[in-house]
Amino acid sequence: MLTDEDRKFLATPRLGILSIPGRDPADWPVNRPVWFEATPEGGVQLFSGADALKVRRFRADPRAALLAANAVGEPEHWVSVTGRATIEEDGAGDLAARLAARYWDMGNPDLKAVVDQWLVSDLVRIVITPDKVARYEG
Repeated sequence: MLTDEDRKFLATPRLGILSIPGRDPADWPVNRPVWFEATPEGGVQLFSGADALKVRRFRADPRAALLAANAVGEPEHWVSVTGRATIEEDGAGDLAARLAARYWDMGNPDLKAVVDQWLVSDLVRIVITPDKVARYEG
């Protein structure tokens, strides 16, 4: 459901806003900034610590949304992916390393040390399979 234009837009380093279910279905969703990438299958994926709140909430209620928007100075453009989140045990370290290189200067020893700590921790991938993709390009 992602178009080639969506994939091109999502391939640039920009923050996504991830909507996580509230504590119970009547609660408002919780929003968090995240790094992400499009998957070959047409969804989006991100990584997280296995014991993070978002992982626990998605295990209980898999409804998820991710919004990626234009950067300041770019023409208005956004892509929103809404669907079901699955928690995958494989590939999270590779994804974390790939995204860190995309978003951070890995020549910076302090940032590299953070990534090295992530890579020895218990990470999972969160994969959002879209039920709906919405977009706007101004």
